[in-house]
Amino acid sequence: AAMAARCRLAARFHRVHGANVRLDAARTRATRVESFANGLCFSQEPLAPGQIFLVEIEKERGWCGHLRVGLTALDPQSLEVVPEYSLPDLVNMGDTWVFAITRSHNRVTAEGEEAPARARGPAWEPFLLIERVRIPRDALVGRSRPGRYSHILDDLYKANVLPATARRSRIGVLYAPQPDGTADMHIVINGEDMGPSARRLPTTRPLYAVVDVFASTKSVRVIPVEYGFPSLQTLCRLVIQKHIVHRLAIDGLDLPPPLKSFCKHE
Repeated sequence: AAMAARCRLAARFHRVHGANVRLDAARTRATRVESFANGLCFSQEPLAPGQIFLVEIEKERGWCGHLRVGLTALDPQSLEVVPEYSLPDLVNMGDTWVFAITRSHNRVTAEGEEAPARARGPAWEPFLLIERVRIPRDALVGRSRPGRYSHILDDLYKANVLPATARRSRIGVLYAPQPDGTADMHIVINGEDMGPSARRLPTTRPLYAVVDVFASTKSVRVIPVEYGFPSLQTLCRLVIQKHIVHRLAIDGLDLPPPLKSFCKHE
C-alpha cells in the first residue's frame, strides 16, 4: 500500500519547470506554450529503485527533434534557474543522464551504441522484466486507435505499437540497482526496454525523472503505473487478443461493447 501511495504521489510533475511549460492543476500534464525550448520538467518526487516515471505524448508540432528523458541527482528545488535544454545545459551541470528519443532505433548495446530495434517477443507477455524489476506491461504500451483501415496495417499487436515519437506513445524512465551499489538507467518505449542507456548512476542520492518537452513534442501527461498483478480484465483481454487476427475482428465477437472497446485498446 505504501508503494502504491508513493507511485501515485510520484506520478506528477514538480512545481519547478522550464519557462515555457504550463502544468495543469493536477500537475499531471505539461504543455510547452512557446518556441521549441525551455520545456524542462521533473518528477514531483525522487524515484524509488525500479519505479518507472511514464509519460504519454499528447501533442506534436513540426519542429526537428523529439522528447528527451532521463534522471538527475540535482534537486529541482535547488536550481536557481531551470536551464533552457536538458542536452547539453542540464547535463553539463553534472549528475544528470539524458536520452534523446528518436523515431526508431532507440535501443542501446552494452557499448552504449544505438542498436537496431529488436524483433519483439510474444506481445501478450503480461510483464516487462528489467533485471529484478517486474512491471505490468499493460500501462506501458501506447496504442493507436483502430481506424477504418487498421485491418490492413494491424496484425493486432505487431504493427499496433506506435513509433516512439508518435502521439499516444508512452515513454518511461527508471533505474535498476546493480550489485556494486550503482544503478543503470533504463528507458522504456511502448513496453520495450531500450537497454541500459546510462550506467554507474549514484544510488546514494535521490534521483528525479527528467522530461524535456522539446521541439516537436508539445504536450505530455503522466501515466500512473500500479505495480502488482495484471487485473483479471487485462488477462481476459490478453487471451482474446491472442486468438484474434486483428482488432476489427473483435467487433464480430458476442461481447458487450465496453469489453470490445477495452480489447481493442481504445
